[in-house]
Amino acid sequence: MSWPRADPRGAGPGPAGSVELSDASALRGRRASAAALGALRMLAAAILLELCACGFRLAGSEPLPPVLARPYLSVKDPYTDFAREFEQQLKSSGARLQPLRQDATATIEVTKDLVEQRTLSVSARNIPTDYELTYTVTFAVHGPDAEVLAPQTITLSRDYSFEENVLLAKEHEADILRAQMARDLVAMAMRRLARVK
Repeated sequence: MSWPRADPRGAGPGPAGSVELSDASALRGRRASAAALGALRMLAAAILLELCACGFRLAGSEPLPPVLARPYLSVKDPYTDFAREFEQQLKSSGARLQPLRQDATATIEVTKDLVEQRTLSVSARNIPTDYELTYTVTFAVHGPDAEVLAPQTITLSRDYSFEENVLLAKEHEADILRAQMARDLVAMAMRRLARVK
C-alpha cells in the first residue's frame, strides 16, 4: 500500500519565508525609529527657537549690563569669523542690536580684527611644514557722552602642520582652527563686556 505524498508547494512558508518576513519587519522598525528620531529633532529645534525668541540665554552665557541692552555694533568687516560670532553671541545674551548709532545705548566698536600666519619651520626642500596662526582683536565701548570701556586687545595663537600631499585637508584644518579661535576670542570679549558698569 502506498501513502499519498505531500505536495511541498502547499506546505506553506518555510524557513526562507520566515527570513523574508523577519527582514521586512526589521526594515519597518528601522523606518519607524528614523521617523520618530526626526520628529524629536524637529521638536527640539522648535523649542530652542521659541526659548531664544523669549529671551532665554544658553547656559554659560553671562547677562549684559543695562548700558549694552541696545548697542550699535561697529565693525570694519561684518563677514569675518569674529564679527559673525560676536554678533550672534550679543543677540544670544539679550542685546537688541540697533541699525543706527544714534538710537543705541552704547557703541561697541571693533577697531582691529586681524588673522596673521607665520612660518615656523620648513622642509629640506624649503617648503613650509609648520605654521602659527595669530588672531588679534581690539574693541572698545562708547556711551553717548563718555567712554564706557577702554580699548581691549585680545590675542590667541595656534600652531598647525602642513603637508603637500594633503593640501586641501590642511587648508580646511586652518579654516576650522581660525573659526575656533574666533569663538574663543568672542567668549573672552563677552566676559569683559559683562563686567562693564
